[in-house]
Amino acid sequence: MNREHEEIRDNQESQEHLGGSAAHGDDREQDLRLVDWGFATAAARRLTPAGPGVSPDEASAAVTALREAARRSHGYVADTTGLVTPDDIPPALVVDRATWIDINAGSFSQLLDPVLSDAIRRSSRPAPSQTAQRVGSKFTGSEVAGLLSFMSTKVLGQYELAPGRPASAARLLLVAPNVVQAERELGVDPGDFRLWVCLHEETHRVQFTAVPWLREHMLERTAALASELAPDVDTVLERLKQAVGNAPEALRSGGAGLAGLFLTPEQKEQVAQVTAVMSLLEGHADVVMDEVGPQVIRTVAHIREVFERRRDGLGMFDIVARRLLGLEAKMLQYREGAEFVRGVIDAVGMDGFNAVWTSPQTLPTPAEIADPAAWVARVHG
Repeated sequence: MNREHEEIRDNQESQEHLGGSAAHGDDREQDLRLVDWGFATAAARRLTPAGPGVSPDEASAAVTALREAARRSHGYVADTTGLVTPDDIPPALVVDRATWIDINAGSFSQLLDPVLSDAIRRSSRPAPSQTAQRVGSKFTGSEVAGLLSFMSTKVLGQYELAPGRPASAARLLLVAPNVVQAERELGVDPGDFRLWVCLHEETHRVQFTAVPWLREHMLERTAALASELAPDVDTVLERLKQAVGNAPEALRSGGAGLAGLFLTPEQKEQVAQVTAVMSLLEGHADVVMDEVGPQVIRTVAHIREVFERRRDGLGMFDIVARRLLGLEAKMLQYREGAEFVRGVIDAVGMDGFNAVWTSPQTLPTPAEIADPAAWVARVHG
């Protein structure tokens, strides 16, 4: 949306949420930092278009409608899933693309800085000079900026887990310019589409707030995986050399993207385990969305049809970018995860399915995502 119409952004609420973010150039120690997050954030903001043009009244109405859709969605999702959430969940935060970049740059820095610093310390190479580090951190910052910019124009909503901060800092984000742009491109009813999007994103918020251990489990697994994938700089550099000759593999349909080029068989198994949980979360959200949708959204069948067609009808640049980043594999998570959830519910009902939230041990394995009967047999005997 036009910069002069930034009513789409709630500055006070955003700044409270962003408190302490590394993306805002705090005074934390800069030693051994491989990514200049301040540079990455500023560059991503410059690269990113504001979004579709709207009037001030349209911007204000979109913010209000999204907040109300998120509020309505909570009751529908809680009733359908049978999951009980705390009473003090903060309202959804409606943001523009620039604020989404700020929030996610801060989260990435909290997650990756310790991992990358440890990788440098374990390296057999001499520590880089301050000058070399500043140059290198800006180079990697520019790469991160490209990723943040691309993603900020695609994400409709997100439950932001706020790594490195208390659980109370986690928030549901709705990216208003992207929602407005998508509904215009698809030619769908704005009110119905906004509620449809919120049903999916609200399900993620219910998952993490009704199952308190799930957030910490996902953050710990993600941090451990990141540390495993970057054991030291020497290994990373060696894998980069090996990957040069295998770049076409990153473009394979359904592949894991650039990251998949660096993985050992053991690491691929760890990635598969995390991916199985992500498939569960995304599939569960899609199932809930489709369960609630026909009851409260008049045009839900049309929305689903044109939305799926949009996924399949992307331009060549978008397809290449998604494959390089592994985002096409994420699209598969929705389908495979939804099939798992439906298969379990058909066998043991929603209450039986909710046993999946009992502990990390009851989460599905990669093999069980493709075979829901195997999960039922293991968990329900």
